[in-house]
Amino acid sequence: MRFCSSLVLFVVLLGSLNGHTQGRGGGPPPAARAAAPFDMTGYWVSIVSEDWRWRMFPNKGDYAGVPLNPEGRKVADSWDPAKDEAAGEQCKAYGAPGIMRIPGRFHITWQDDQTLKIETDAGKQIRIFHFGAAPAGGADLQGVSKAEWEFAQRGLGRAIAGDRGGSQAGSLKVTTMNLRPGYLRRNGVPYSSKAKLTEYYDLVKESNGDTYLVLTSTLEDPTYLTEPMITAAHFKKQTDASGWNPAPCAVR
Repeated sequence: MRFCSSLVLFVVLLGSLNGHTQGRGGGPPPAARAAAPFDMTGYWVSIVSEDWRWRMFPNKGDYAGVPLNPEGRKVADSWDPAKDEAAGEQCKAYGAPGIMRIPGRFHITWQDDQTLKIETDAGKQIRIFHFGAAPAGGADLQGVSKAEWEFAQRGLGRAIAGDRGGSQAGSLKVTTMNLRPGYLRRNGVPYSSKAKLTEYYDLVKESNGDTYLVLTSTLEDPTYLTEPMITAAHFKKQTDASGWNPAPCAVR
């Protein structure tokens, strides 16, 4: 497990050295929407093919696979869902580090040419990805997310999930900081305000016409983690909004 995590982290660092190539040739770079190497807009549904037990019905104290330090384990072991409900904190597991692994549906649109928006039906959350300069702010569940297209490299998602033959020539990299403390899982496994989330989104098209979005995430948190935590999630594209069912956050 530790060797695998180190290997994948090496791939992340190696990939970042490639930079990205838009804007070369003397002219201004195109807007993010025009420069996109693939289209990730539309409706997507989670494919829960990994970590089922933690994504569907995680039990209190089950933090296997999370490199928690003693303080992190102490917080997780003391989690009390009734206290969260009483305090109006039902959404603490629906922040950026956890929301994409909560089973549900996702609606992705361009808010404008430099801003990508992800809406979730689980918890009715909204994530905003800013290309270029990100605005000041944060200290909420979704933090501040800075996005960029990366070209001339194989995306990290494909490094983990495997290239199924139809992946596009580029990846979306999103870095999120300025987070309000929350939970990695819906059982009180914590992350702090010092957490940094790095995500890679890759598009894969199957020969039968199915389209998948592969997301690989790395979470760094000096407060509760002993090393970066790396996870993967997969989403299948839908032809329409079938099944879209916005629901409020739930603690249990």
